[in-house]
Amino acid sequence: MKLEKVTAKPGRKYHDACGAAHGLDLIGERWALLVMRELMFGPRRFGDLKKDLCGLSANVLTQRLEGLESSGIVRRRKLPPPASVQVYELTDWGRELKPIFALLGRWAARSPMHDPTLPLSPVSVVMSLETMFDAAKAGDARLDVGLRFGDESFRLRIADGGLSAERAQADGAEVVFDTQPPVLAGAVYGGAPLAGLEAEGVLRLAGDRNLAERFTTFFALPPKAF
Repeated sequence: MKLEKVTAKPGRKYHDACGAAHGLDLIGERWALLVMRELMFGPRRFGDLKKDLCGLSANVLTQRLEGLESSGIVRRRKLPPPASVQVYELTDWGRELKPIFALLGRWAARSPMHDPTLPLSPVSVVMSLETMFDAAKAGDARLDVGLRFGDESFRLRIADGGLSAERAQADGAEVVFDTQPPVLAGAVYGGAPLAGLEAEGVLRLAGDRNLAERFTTFFALPPKAF
């Protein structure tokens, strides 16, 4: 069987037939993976992406989106009226990379150099909760949890030893955390008391407070590698 030679697009390439090397050709540019991360829960506008990717310039974001689009990982479309705005979203193939984010995140969290005080986007903390969810700690719990981070909301459902998350309205959940990503991370991973965070004015809780307290115990960071 004769293999067809495909001409690579301009840019820095590894020129290596290994699938992993080609994967890095596709998503190895700085910021590319983080752009994909921010699209994991659905389409986003350009301005929303730039806002949640601290330190990324509009010019570089444009380049990364164009590169991911030309590779078939991201696509552009216009939302129907009344929104009528352009958004970016992952293709089905692009979304297949989500398990890799979980593996990479859990692996990297074991580094002693990991700094949890750095900026954290809403998508980052939700993906972290998916990754660090401990089914043994949750047991037979069944919870419906809403997360509200400013104008972004998510819904987490815990049942049958698993956690699923989606971008959805937080209202109507059994308990709703209205806060910012680093504050929630501090409660879940750092053990910051919810009552203390409320007293500081950085957290508002609605719904069943006992469930809120219980929810924060369902997650565990992996041990450091050394």
